[in-house]
Amino acid sequence: MSVQISASDVNKLRQQTGAGMMDCKKALVEANGDFEAAVDYLRKKGAKVAASRQDRDSNEGVIIAKAAGDGKSGIVVEVNCETDFVAKNADFIAFAESVADVALANKPTSLDDLKALEIGGAKIADLLIDQTGKIGEKIEVSKYETISAEKVVAYIHANYRLGVLVGLSADADGVEEAGKDVAMQIAAMNPIAIDKDGVDQHTIDREIAIAKEQIIAEGKPAEMAEKIAAGKLNKFYKETTLLNQEFVKDSSKNISQFLDSVSKGLTVTAFKRVQLGA
Repeated sequence: MSVQISASDVNKLRQQTGAGMMDCKKALVEANGDFEAAVDYLRKKGAKVAASRQDRDSNEGVIIAKAAGDGKSGIVVEVNCETDFVAKNADFIAFAESVADVALANKPTSLDDLKALEIGGAKIADLLIDQTGKIGEKIEVSKYETISAEKVVAYIHANYRLGVLVGLSADADGVEEAGKDVAMQIAAMNPIAIDKDGVDQHTIDREIAIAKEQIIAEGKPAEMAEKIAAGKLNKFYKETTLLNQEFVKDSSKNISQFLDSVSKGLTVTAFKRVQLGA
């Protein structure tokens, strides 16, 4: 005897799972009206879709950056899908926001630990499979970063395509706004380190070697190369390290001078920059 499936049951299942109307009706038919079995059916279908899409590239998506309410920590996550169409979907963005909220509340130590956390009683790893089944695209969380500082400011740039966290050494009047300016600088200028002390030796050696080759190729004597290369290295630091970069909003100052003008001794202690697909 076939079980009668009511429209309200279909709608209830649809509200809970986000699956399509026809998929929900089929699930209830297959489960003989058993609501929990229908949920399991849809989850298995999601897992089947997920397995069939593992070789797909999910290079679209959103970056969510958030600072904690006390301003002492922040997180940034990248949640991926396959198409720009899905990336702009309000439900997908809301899902990414919920992942970010759980990350911010729990501060997991790794991406795997984040996926093991729960939203509404279900592990994020399982919800990713559910989302894949519901949306029909490979859904993944590919990046997770966190920082702590006396003041953390979060910034999302270019319609969720880039997220920045910046940690500052103190919290005072004007620091929040200054942090936003510095975060926008990081988004635009993509520094490789806070200061020259943060640049790894391999990068320094490479820059010196390139500079020396250029100097000798220009016909200048080799004995001059060392001195000129040192000057080029300082220019490299000015262009690529955050505190030494020219402040985009006021070219008369570098970032270090700008922060000092906001609050004496204020500086950057950490930053993270996550760009979609990078």
